[in-house]
Amino acid sequence: MTGIGQSRRMSAVESVANVCVGYGVAVAAQVIVFPLFGIHTTISSNLGIGAIFTAVSLARSYLLRRAFNHRHGVKE
Repeated sequence: MTGIGQSRRMSAVESVANVCVGYGVAVAAQVIVFPLFGIHTTISSNLGIGAIFTAVSLARSYLLRRAFNHRHGVKE
């Protein structure tokens, strides 16, 4: 890697770590927040919903990181 910024691989590693922590937080939040809105689900449903949003979040995080690196002229 030259210049400042991260390689694609390290961007992916950071995104995965960030999103894995986020997954746990999101599922815990769903367990607390959903019932406040009258949404009653099983823990397996919460895990599945969390997994879907985690996949979306992972893709978003990675693509934004790459876009910012590209915008700032970071080359590998």
